[in-house]
Amino acid sequence: MTEDIWRLPATVLAARFREGSLTPSAALAAVLERIAAANPQLNAFATLDVAGATAAAQEADARFAAGKPLGPMDGVPVSIKDNITVAGLRCAWGSALWMDYVPEADETPVARLRAGGAVILGKTNVSEFTLGRGNVDTASFGTTRNPWNTALTPGASTGGGAAAVAAGFGPVTLGTDGGGSIRRPACHCGLVGLKPSTGRVARRNGLPIILDDAEVIGPIARTVDDLATTLSIIQGPLDEDRLSIGVPGPHEEPPPPTGLRILYVPQVAQWQVEAPVAASCAEAARKLAALGHSVTEGALPVDIALFEKHWPAIGAAGLAWVLRGKDWKGRIGAIYEEMMAKAETLSAADYVDALNAFREVQAQFARAFRDWDVIVMPSAGALPWDATKFGPPYHRAFTGIVNAGGLPGLNVPVDPSPEGLPIGVQLVGPYGADWKLIALARQYEAAYPWADRWPAL
Repeated sequence: MTEDIWRLPATVLAARFREGSLTPSAALAAVLERIAAANPQLNAFATLDVAGATAAAQEADARFAAGKPLGPMDGVPVSIKDNITVAGLRCAWGSALWMDYVPEADETPVARLRAGGAVILGKTNVSEFTLGRGNVDTASFGTTRNPWNTALTPGASTGGGAAAVAAGFGPVTLGTDGGGSIRRPACHCGLVGLKPSTGRVARRNGLPIILDDAEVIGPIARTVDDLATTLSIIQGPLDEDRLSIGVPGPHEEPPPPTGLRILYVPQVAQWQVEAPVAASCAEAARKLAALGHSVTEGALPVDIALFEKHWPAIGAAGLAWVLRGKDWKGRIGAIYEEMMAKAETLSAADYVDALNAFREVQAQFARAFRDWDVIVMPSAGALPWDATKFGPPYHRAFTGIVNAGGLPGLNVPVDPSPEGLPIGVQLVGPYGADWKLIALARQYEAAYPWADRWPAL
């Protein structure tokens, strides 16, 4: 029975808790046993909080025994990316510079999960400063690996969280996405992962946000049910976060969509797409058409070159800002030393140029969505590669521009490669259309399910 429990989705766990056939403590014990058995091969966790999770599960046991659960995720074990603050747990950000940082407060979505009774397992491994190049491999925490093939990367920078969910280390994780860091790891690990619209999930009491409005918090899960349940808890405005106020709706899942106008974009600019990825994503477009939607193949109606020109300035300037006054030389990864050198060449005008380029990208997307309801693209242009190596440049081609647009992007698992490696497509909608994308993903999941695919690990 223990082996079955760690495979259960969050919504199924919650139903079992309510009916009394399973307790949160028993579910946690099964998940911790699974972590003990398989995490040495994956290195998914930066900090595992067994004592804190055990105490939280016991409190949930008492609530269910009294018939007073706090919400739909009460007692469910979840993990948190190690750049999202959890009160009392180290938040190292993948860096030696933050190894001693222990925040006193939960970041807003963590606080909302905790208030709903979720059991916080601990913090998952990240790329340093969550500015990864496609892998999670740091001097401080080592290499995180993909459950589907432990020689390969789970993606960056939420690679630890994606590896954890794919391996059964809790059914849900919270990640961040500043340029694809939820969608690509979800893609590489066979999961659903949502980069919400900017402001959909309020943020306060966290680390410095170094990628301006592009960086958001969202869920990764195995099933659409679990992802939707998590989003329903963590979304919503906060008066201390102006970006979170006035995000358009819907704010809950609409009925199954019909007759959507879908633009399928198989390639952007000159960037390569590996053959198995191209084949699976094209098949997914055909399956969407079979569900009754109008699918047209075409080019991305947004200036990708404008984004590519200015995107590096955002990351370099943000890193320079957060490291200002710190003794960082020789204590950060080589690629971040290079970013710091680039930052020294930037002017304030360069940064404002980048911000204005983002505004133009947002306007171009807005015009595009007058003609289309959803844009579908690969989530990553490459299959997973060596976990100790950076990804090929084209692996990231489809995601960062969605961040610049402030738009929701949702990875959906599609047919795996001939070798069995996960592949995903990205559903992109207009600003605020997060729940429309979830409804479309649920429709696709019902017709072409993926949740029973598990790695052999």
